[in-house]
Amino acid sequence: MKKILAVMCAVLMLVSMTACGTAESGKTDDGKYVIGICQLMTHDALDAATKGFQDALIAALGEENLTFKHQDAAGKQANCDTIVDGFVSEKVDLILANATTPLQSAATKTVDIPILGTSITDYASALGIENWNGTVGGNISGTSDLAPLDQQAAMVKELFPDAKVVGLLYCSGEPNSIYQVTEVEKHLAGLGYETKKFSFVDANDLASVTQTACDGCDVLYIPTDNTAATYTETIANVAIPAKTPIIAGEANTCAGCGVATLSIDYYDLGYTTGQMAAKILKGEEKIESMAVAYAPEVTKMYNQANCEALGITIPEDYQPIG
Repeated sequence: MKKILAVMCAVLMLVSMTACGTAESGKTDDGKYVIGICQLMTHDALDAATKGFQDALIAALGEENLTFKHQDAAGKQANCDTIVDGFVSEKVDLILANATTPLQSAATKTVDIPILGTSITDYASALGIENWNGTVGGNISGTSDLAPLDQQAAMVKELFPDAKVVGLLYCSGEPNSIYQVTEVEKHLAGLGYETKKFSFVDANDLASVTQTACDGCDVLYIPTDNTAATYTETIANVAIPAKTPIIAGEANTCAGCGVATLSIDYYDLGYTTGQMAAKILKGEEKIESMAVAYAPEVTKMYNQANCEALGITIPEDYQPIG
């Protein structure tokens, strides 16, 4: 009897070890790579980055070899945590963190699964890294959507040389926005502008904060802020009647409520991130040594309808949005 029990235990241990080995592979039973995508919320810029990421991986590895698990966190930190916990439990092969909050969540959940960020403005402030050298290290890398803030400040000067006060409108819960506002404020001050900060918590106080900003400023600047990008109609419904022009940090926000922007292409940014993912999955590069990549180019763009509504003439080197 003891011998039979011993044999049964040995068999059970072997089965258990085999099962663990299969789970550790991170692939589905049909051999596909499993990619977990945690996107902070739905809006055009983040959607474009996710699409570019997927297209690049499909081009590199073949759609038949990939399984994408794409989940939207609806703008909530708690949802990001739940989504990433699920990816870690499933032992996905790689996680795409689309925006700062998903990146922060993923960074606390696993040190083993490769994590690539995209639509991240500043990795150092997002992850609390001192003495930033361009590489996160460990199991994290990705791409940044940071456009040259000095050039965005110069755009304010180019279009509104007679303005006195520039309002900085941003969500207080987004570290990426706080970083941009802090930096662009320095550049605007250097150009002789007085700046005032106006932070909102969420969509509930956005209209009232925007109205206060419009009442006290000649021009508004909105960084690459995910909440603002989601509720551009709310902002436009206040700013356009108030005759207050907005310089936006990216094209999708500008298309909704701005007059001009110096913007990256989020699809291209996501595509670059997907190319990085393919190299990691194929073993061509190690994520710990991958430097954070930036958008290959930026473009001066303008919102024709809003410019006409506000009587603003745009220089010829700007491209129309859409």
